[in-house]
Amino acid sequence: MATTAYEPNVVLSTEQFNVVGTRPIRHDGPDKVTGRALYGADFQAAGLLHGGILRSPHSHARIKSIDTSRAEALPGVRAVVTAGDLPATEPGGMVDYGEGSMDLGYMRQNVLAHGKVLYAGHAVAGVAATSLHIVDEALALIDVDYEVLSPVLTAPEGMADGAPVLIEDLQTQEFGERLTKVSNVAEHFQHKLGDVAAGFAQADVIIEREFNTATVHQGYIEPQNVTALWNSDGRVHVWTSTQGPFEVRGAVAAALDLAVSRVKVTPMEIGGGFGGKFPLYHDPVAALLSKKTGRPVKIVMSRKEVFESTGPTSGSQIKIKIGATKDGKITAAQAFLAYEAGAFPGSPVGAAAECVFGPYDIPNVVIDGYDVVVNKPKSGAYRAPGATNASFAAETVVDELALKLGLDPIDFRLNNAAREGTRRASGPVFPRIGLVETLEAMKSHPHWSAPLEGPNRGRGVAVGFWMNGGAESSCTISVNADGTVNLIEGSTDIGGTRVSVAMQAAEVLGISAEDVHPAVVDTDSVGYTSGTGGSSVTFKTGWSAYLAAQNLRDQMIERAAAIWDIASDTVELRDGVFRAKADPELSMSFAELAAQLNGTGGPIVGRAALNATGVGGAFAGCISDVEVDPETGKVDVLRFTIVQDAGKAIHPSYVEGQMQGGAAQGIGWALNEEYFMSEDGRMMNSSLLDYRMPTSLDLPMIDTVIVEVANPGHPFGVRGVGEVSIVPPPAAVANAVHRAIGVRMDRLPMNPVAVTEAIWKHQKK
Repeated sequence: MATTAYEPNVVLSTEQFNVVGTRPIRHDGPDKVTGRALYGADFQAAGLLHGGILRSPHSHARIKSIDTSRAEALPGVRAVVTAGDLPATEPGGMVDYGEGSMDLGYMRQNVLAHGKVLYAGHAVAGVAATSLHIVDEALALIDVDYEVLSPVLTAPEGMADGAPVLIEDLQTQEFGERLTKVSNVAEHFQHKLGDVAAGFAQADVIIEREFNTATVHQGYIEPQNVTALWNSDGRVHVWTSTQGPFEVRGAVAAALDLAVSRVKVTPMEIGGGFGGKFPLYHDPVAALLSKKTGRPVKIVMSRKEVFESTGPTSGSQIKIKIGATKDGKITAAQAFLAYEAGAFPGSPVGAAAECVFGPYDIPNVVIDGYDVVVNKPKSGAYRAPGATNASFAAETVVDELALKLGLDPIDFRLNNAAREGTRRASGPVFPRIGLVETLEAMKSHPHWSAPLEGPNRGRGVAVGFWMNGGAESSCTISVNADGTVNLIEGSTDIGGTRVSVAMQAAEVLGISAEDVHPAVVDTDSVGYTSGTGGSSVTFKTGWSAYLAAQNLRDQMIERAAAIWDIASDTVELRDGVFRAKADPELSMSFAELAAQLNGTGGPIVGRAALNATGVGGAFAGCISDVEVDPETGKVDVLRFTIVQDAGKAIHPSYVEGQMQGGAAQGIGWALNEEYFMSEDGRMMNSSLLDYRMPTSLDLPMIDTVIVEVANPGHPFGVRGVGEVSIVPPPAAVANAVHRAIGVRMDRLPMNPVAVTEAIWKHQKK
């Protein structure tokens, strides 16, 4: 890897291909920029009815009664459903959501509340009517009698003795054993490596700190939406914007007690998700309303509903303790991670435990994780779920250690960096990884050595880790007579994966990316493909495309050999041309052979399906310059650089876009974004005006450096790139704030109020 001077957006390339590593225009680009692309809310059907959801105004309350008679009598109302319309739940069933799973009973309870509401915004009833105005009128006519209960809003509150119990039969699963006491703690697990007590005894410096982070939403532009038709043949058709059409198929089938073959899901274009468009919300409600009316029913959430009723990422309480020797070697680390699950079990605390010390080779580690239910919407995945909170805490302590030891913060990290062969406390051993190269690229970047002048300015760094994902995918490729190919896949495209998948097929076939026509199709038209999450699509579905292209290539070689009447093992495909190895006169371009297929034996289709293993973990590092106004507490980000190991950047432009997008979201998480809750558990800022996400006016141009340390588990060396970019930014900003004003921040967001309070607290010492 070159370590010469860097320019913004440079790619450190290790291997050259004909298509992989280039920057073709994305296939779906024209339709999206011209408005022709169809998103979920654009779907129309004959006889379409509009649907809406009545939601609880209370964060914790018993439902004493529901009277829907006035709503049902309103002209224009065609159907009303409540939890009683859902099938009864048998104990023990689990439903796959793509990024995590959920108990079937809890899922149905989240779709339509029964007995209790557990957050303000919890769905209580659904209405279908001939217009949205009538829907709104009908919802207001549904009478619900509540017995209001005291809410629990944070993990520490939920864990406290005597806290109100949300779920009367929830018992803690601790170290694999179910305890008898009813509790808001759904699970307590522990990872151990080495002897942590002995490790701290070896340390010359030990730092222990506590951190708290607020609940944060993914902030996607497009609200959740669904149209469902319970057809006369008994099949349920669903059109929706989702990251996991097969997961929606399975979850709808489970919710309605149907076989999966009776549900067909057509994924529409998706306007952002970041993990938040996996869970099931109003899909079964629309289906039940359709069953009652015999007509398709569309439900589109308002922005307020998106904030109050879909799954944000967890707020958390984290305690970190790290010890190191005076020569800069970390000897022991300990983490306490208490994450909010929302109303039902299933926070990302497990992933947080995987990532909290992921960048480091530490011989002695103990990590305790707690999954805690609270009166907020059930938590959902958000771009490296759980890791950003954990990294903010751990990297702040690592930075403080480096400063106390008088060491350069990047050198301190290099001295303790995880490498190939390093074992994580959770068990896995790293294969070839690129953290050292990432840190070296950070150190060599001109941003790190550039002067930073002026009062109240500081520069901070941080690194982060994400495991990445693989799992199942399917792909078919058919040949057109003009030499192009059609590629059918099941991975919904959020960030340009149509082109990254197509490019891997094109590389094998020796044709251009533009000659591959990728299509994301419904669940009836392609083999099972796990969802677009875990930074998995370019890795797994790209690999399926690679294998399908090889299958297609081999069949075309056999066809060329048959045309030439020679053995197939004497024919090769090189640079898009089929050649006889022993006779240079025998050659045909890919297009020339494609034109002859139907007349020489019929069409050719390449197929592949796999459960992709060999996933390569990803690392990213950030350098952040900030200026802090000590009078107001306002923090401005002046310059920001992100360095990330992509393994192999299939389409560098989209890798850069993922890096910049994750960094922008991480900065927003660091400085502004939070669920601002009232004492009775209502979200007080459920609009994009009040939920403060950064715009281009709040951010500098974000420089990117792509490092390429090939993942040995993938044909092209791919590592997922979509998630790790959000992990280190809050810590990098926090460390920069400390360099600027000498104050350590221990909570997110670091908004003006938090910074001002920290300054006052520091001044009183």
